Amino acid sequence: MNPRLGILVILITLAIDSMGIGLILPVMPDLIREVTGGDLAHAALWGGVLTTSFAVMQFLFGPAVGGLSDRFGRRPVLLISLGVIAIDYLVMALAGTIWLLLVTRIVGGIAAATQATATAYIADISTPEQKAARFGLVGAAFGAGFVLGPAIGGLLAGFGTRAPFLAAAVLAGFNLGLGWLVLRETLTDRLRRAFDWRRANPFGAVRQMGRLPGVQRRLLILFLYEFAFIVYPATWAFFTQARFGWTPGTIGASLALFGLSIAAVQGGLIRVILRLLGERGTVIWGLTFNACAFLFLAFVRDGTAALIFTPITALGAVVTPALLAIMSRTVPDNAQGELQGMVASARAVAQILSPLAMTSVFAAFTAPAAPVQLPGAAFLVSAALMVACGLIHVAPPRADAPA
Repeated sequence: MNPRLGILVILITLAIDSMGIGLILPVMPDLIREVTGGDLAHAALWGGVLTTSFAVMQFLFGPAVGGLSDRFGRRPVLLISLGVIAIDYLVMALAGTIWLLLVTRIVGGIAAATQATATAYIADISTPEQKAARFGLVGAAFGAGFVLGPAIGGLLAGFGTRAPFLAAAVLAGFNLGLGWLVLRETLTDRLRRAFDWRRANPFGAVRQMGRLPGVQRRLLILFLYEFAFIVYPATWAFFTQARFGWTPGTIGASLALFGLSIAAVQGGLIRVILRLLGERGTVIWGLTFNACAFLFLAFVRDGTAALIFTPITALGAVVTPALLAIMSRTVPDNAQGELQGMVASARAVAQILSPLAMTSVFAAFTAPAAPVQLPGAAFLVSAALMVACGLIHVAPPRADAPA
């Protein structure tokens, strides 16, 4: 198969998957209030629980799925996960209780290995020099999905809180069919290796990857960065309702604008930044810009200004591709799936802790009895974390023992 065709199909797969995620974001506050009967602050807390349960499963199963793709291939693992995700969205569309929604998030978290497996697929067919730019395309594909996903979700909200879930199920099913027809296996016999349960759990994977020079440090930066960046999906719908009184349609439009901007930055502009600054400098740029953007959002009070600033915030979305490229060069070719599984677990740990922390901060500063009303307080936490990431990144490295 032509490598470019394989990359195109993977990017379409990721975009459709991202579209399915973005479809449901605008209706989450209303859906949770519908099934629980609580207020917006209470709904935000449940939103954190649902997101965290999804992330716990990704943390526990991420390395195992990556290891399975190193043993059985990218294609079967990818197709099975897509099929489960399609069914999961369908059940969410029919769920009538918060507990059933919780079960669907648990199952969905186990199945949601799409990005880790797809990234390993791209690593299989890329040279070391191509990886940073191609990993940027992965982020661009997700951004493109968010362009259409939230916009369509906001429009479908007019047909009820369940309509976006049905649309997500259809998109996931289409994604499965496309992958079945077009994707070919990229894992060769030279790269295939036996599945090892000791490396398939997240703690064993951390121990193995920690033996490679520089990986632990960059995983820590990735974890803190993801923890901070999750403030957007965890609180944006609640934040914009509380601060600006936005409707689901406006929330969807803002998320679509954000996704379009990320697609432009990671799909094209990142190549220019990488040429000018290199991978290390690109990380510094992204962390600095994000810290400033979070400070602005913490205190902005005009909805129009926030909407205008939304696409500008994407200029900092270059950190993850640069970090992934640095780590991918450190890991042997037959361990790319395991690395991406470990990356998925690091992100999952952030997704376990961050939604609970961010929504709790939001609830604490928006509750009727709160001494200070500051819906953007969670963005201050994210700004501080960006500063911490920058300090870790520029600190002199320790002398690493050979792997």
